[in-house]
Amino acid sequence: MEENIESGLRKPTRHRRPELEAPRYDKLRQWLNIIFMLGAVVGLLFYFFGDRTVGIIVIMAAMVFKFIECALRFIPK
Repeated sequence: MEENIESGLRKPTRHRRPELEAPRYDKLRQWLNIIFMLGAVVGLLFYFFGDRTVGIIVIMAAMVFKFIECALRFIPK
């Protein structure tokens, strides 16, 4: 004897986020990160295999690009 018992529970609905636009500065931030990474690698190569002072200067110059990239994160979308 089977009875059709309806439960008060409903299947949960799934809410999907609408597709958001890419942030304004996304491409610029990617390029700044690439410049930073290349500068850091070149700076490390100078530091370990060449003149340490030049290596430090190159790394510090690369950090400027990273600081700019980080500052762009705080600009509202």
